[in-house]
Amino acid sequence: MISAKIKKLRSKFNIYNIDGYIVPKNDSYFNEYSSPDRLKFISNFDGSAGLAIILKNKNYLFVDGRYTIQAKSQSGKNFDIIEIHKKQPWKILKHKIKIGYNPYCFTSLSLTRYFKNYFELVPIYNDLITKKKSRRVNNKFYFIKDHISGESSKSKINRVLKFLRDNKSDSLFVTAPENVAWLLNLRGRDNPHSPIPNCRMILKNNGEIYLFTNKSKIQNLPFKKKLLKINIIDEGKINIFLNDFVSKKIILDRLSCSIAYTNLIKNKINISNKNDPIYNMKSIKNDIEIKNFIKSHIFDGVAVIKFLYWIKNYKKIFSELDAVKKLNFFRKKNKNYLFPSFDTISASGPNGAIIHYRVNKSSNRILKKNDIFLCDSGGQYKYGTTDITRTISLGKHSNKIKNIFTYVLKGHIAVANSNLNRLKSAHLIDSLARKFLKKNGLDYPHGTGHGVGYFLNVHEGPIAISKGYKIKLKPGHVISNEPGFYKKGKFGIRIENMIYVKQIKSKVFFENLTMVPIDKELINFNLLNRDEKNYLLNYNLRIYSSVEKYLNYKERFWLLSQF
Repeated sequence: MISAKIKKLRSKFNIYNIDGYIVPKNDSYFNEYSSPDRLKFISNFDGSAGLAIILKNKNYLFVDGRYTIQAKSQSGKNFDIIEIHKKQPWKILKHKIKIGYNPYCFTSLSLTRYFKNYFELVPIYNDLITKKKSRRVNNKFYFIKDHISGESSKSKINRVLKFLRDNKSDSLFVTAPENVAWLLNLRGRDNPHSPIPNCRMILKNNGEIYLFTNKSKIQNLPFKKKLLKINIIDEGKINIFLNDFVSKKIILDRLSCSIAYTNLIKNKINISNKNDPIYNMKSIKNDIEIKNFIKSHIFDGVAVIKFLYWIKNYKKIFSELDAVKKLNFFRKKNKNYLFPSFDTISASGPNGAIIHYRVNKSSNRILKKNDIFLCDSGGQYKYGTTDITRTISLGKHSNKIKNIFTYVLKGHIAVANSNLNRLKSAHLIDSLARKFLKKNGLDYPHGTGHGVGYFLNVHEGPIAISKGYKIKLKPGHVISNEPGFYKKGKFGIRIENMIYVKQIKSKVFFENLTMVPIDKELINFNLLNRDEKNYLLNYNLRIYSSVEKYLNYKERFWLLSQF
């Protein structure tokens, strides 16, 4: 039975003379966490990535491999679920149909990728999905100090200005809020899991800045003390400003500059074919940022170790939701902890096979003896962002499961021990992570690693470790290492550490940030070679030396038992 929301949307097709409508996951800021979440509203799917197409007689929901099981469960009654990496929308839809879309929520890049030029795409400036506004509190923006950021905003701006001069452009339109945050050392709370301030800006080659945001959020900020030439423009007047803006050549961010804004600019200003340089600048963390990442991961390691000790020794019945609350309880004990960096994935038994499972009251499962429990979580600290996954044994398991866990572990260790002097591209590291699984006919439907922001988004481009992702990792890059395996209806396995690229003289290598042991009860040590066993021993010794003073006697004893 088609939902009332879909019927209401279809009732508008004749008004706009369209055959279908595209519903994105992102909002107009292209944030990781959308407000409003139009895709969830229309489809009930609450994963972090996806795209819906509503036609007159059929509906499609496109997701990546992480979400196929979840999408079928949440949306399968009203939608055909398609894995987008296998079938793009342009391959499925009938050509020559007219499809409407919101031009504030799509870039030219995304529309071309999904639809080529096979359809008549109709921009509709009225939001056809929902007028529901965010209930989020109007939190003020704030600066982080230079000794925390490791570089002043003035210094960062000068680097961008040099890029503009070198590329013969006289302005840059920064439409990704996280890039504005990095450039100005500015933070806020417009997102539930990251300190992102919703704003956009134009930087001119003379150093002048136009910042577009809600003026009430930046009252009393000491811009003059930062020596910044900033003009504040109310976000509701951005269209008027862009319509009158004069520039010879401007750089736009293809990943977050909407078609609506691009159209206002392109007819009167020459658009450079360069990308926003801030992505690459931001991805390379300086020494202060790395130092604070290390400190944050010690704080986080203590909390997760206390949680693992609790879960291994707790004798009473508890559920997935109980586990979420308990882990957050341990994190909150640290005064530097602020909030989760994403919704905790607390998944036992078959729920573990749902890669980005989000527990709720209806799905909540009691953890049972001999379950495999997958917990993927992270925190935002002053100052640092963490992300860790541990797969935990709650009893006895077959040799088959132990073998699979060990194949995942071997891939995880292979990534950590990568020779970055020899492996010049991230996709080669990805193949190392899958090597032992593939030898046994197994694999996982997601990337091996994602970039991580410094007290920003837990998922940050442009770096990643993934198939076909030919990017060179450089000293200062912070990334996750998370191979896994998922058996639908049975269990999920994933081992995730955060790592960073370190250079000592001419040697370039990965260094672990995460300080939490890997559950040895799931390891078949007979499948590990000497180097892999030594890796685990040295890793555990480093963990112990980093966190032992923060643990009580029983927790320290348990930690030693993991050696």
